Amino acid sequence: MQSKRAIFPGKLLPWLLLFPQLAITLVFFIWPAAQAVWFSFLRQDPFGLSSTFVWFDNYTRILHDPSYLKAISRTAVFAGGVTVLAIFISLGLAVAVNRVIRANRLYSTLLVWPYAVAPVVAGALWWFMFNPTLGILPAALKTVGITWNHRIDGTQAMIMVILAATWKQVSYNFLFFLAGLQSIPQSLTEAAAIDGAGPVRRFWTIVFPLLSPTTFFLLIINMNYVLFDTFGTIDGATGGGPNAETTTLVYKLYVDGVKGLNLGASAAQSVILMGFVILLTFIQFRFVERRVQY
Repeated sequence: MQSKRAIFPGKLLPWLLLFPQLAITLVFFIWPAAQAVWFSFLRQDPFGLSSTFVWFDNYTRILHDPSYLKAISRTAVFAGGVTVLAIFISLGLAVAVNRVIRANRLYSTLLVWPYAVAPVVAGALWWFMFNPTLGILPAALKTVGITWNHRIDGTQAMIMVILAATWKQVSYNFLFFLAGLQSIPQSLTEAAAIDGAGPVRRFWTIVFPLLSPTTFFLLIINMNYVLFDTFGTIDGATGGGPNAETTTLVYKLYVDGVKGLNLGASAAQSVILMGFVILLTFIQFRFVERRVQY
């Protein structure tokens, strides 16, 4: 059979069809990014009535600011914890549900529900559960000799926001892993079972390599989620405290730009954050993708 190709009579029609998407990309992505880069070279008053071109002074100041350097280290811990936990927990749940013959749709529906919860609501839910006075989890931990108070302990606060952000993201990862598992032909695992391979060996030698494209995709998505979409979770759970121990780069940007009205420095922080994301994505595609088996 010969494949049918769409042939446009004129050169203007393809551009007209692309115009809506190009306009949305320009207005909501390229133009705000360009504005952020321009504002990062300015020093503005809090009301935006006057500005002074200061070249790279905003970048120099924030890169020598101990609180910003601390936010970078806190972001690295937060990003690593959430990404690893979210991927491995969702993969385990997907494997478990994929083996269930009956009621697997019910389990899938229940596991997807947390994704519908707003980030700030997720943060508030975990704040209530870990509240030293009202929460049930601190009371349970106290029975085994652990005193929980994330309002004064920075490590405990970081653990709480990592768990809250992970809980929020597991549902998204679960859907992709489950779809990937269901697309793997059972004949491959059955043949390995006939050859004497156990369940664990079948998973790591057959199933997991075939899931590597899905895992690679989720690795990129989870890193972007941690760097951009966890603001509401942190704000609802800890507010960046105690002592800025849970202040990540995106929350630091909010504190300086919205609360502190330091517009130039916050714009410079947004450019640096965008640079981090581009660098991480490049590293993942340059080095991690080599191990992906398509």
